[in-house]
Amino acid sequence: MKTYKIYLIRHGATDGNARGEYIGVTDLPLSISGTAALANLKEKIEYPPVEKVYTSPLLRCRQTANVIYPNVEAENIENLMEYNFGEFEGKNAVQLESDPDFFKWTSGQISSPPGGEDSTEFAKRICLGFREVVEDMMVNGIYKSAVIMHGGAIMTLLSCCAVPRRRSLEWTSDFGRGYSVLVTPSLYHSSGVIEVIEEV
Repeated sequence: MKTYKIYLIRHGATDGNARGEYIGVTDLPLSISGTAALANLKEKIEYPPVEKVYTSPLLRCRQTANVIYPNVEAENIENLMEYNFGEFEGKNAVQLESDPDFFKWTSGQISSPPGGEDSTEFAKRICLGFREVVEDMMVNGIYKSAVIMHGGAIMTLLSCCAVPRRRSLEWTSDFGRGYSVLVTPSLYHSSGVIEVIEEV
């Protein structure tokens, strides 16, 4: 039985990342240094060839796809958008440290920031977005693709679906890096499980 290979790659850095801000659905572009770092990384590690690229619709992911895979067809997947931090968007931990809701959220007492996305619903959405990718690959006979997405989205997806089993924070990745996963149709359709085989 054929398997499908997918490279999950985190987007490059933005100025918001450099400031330590929760930028979630805030549509920031790559920073100048973030774009340069991606270009240098591309020369260093030689990203594997793919037949198609899928991206979060946010600008930083689409720009990352253009740097890494400029000549490959790319499709936006709405459900791969990053977590909505609600009232915490654009702020960093220092700015929020005196906010009681921030403490409640970071300590797990509430499942979402004020006006933000419920963490369980976010996980469901990300898994649905990944399923859209897999189904498109199967329908169109694509066996190797890249998915340019967000660090939090990668951690959430793999903590929900991947073997080996790990907690969310154990699936971190640097900008422009990520994980290579295999999707075996019978296993994926029966249990939603994907196999992580190496880091990108």
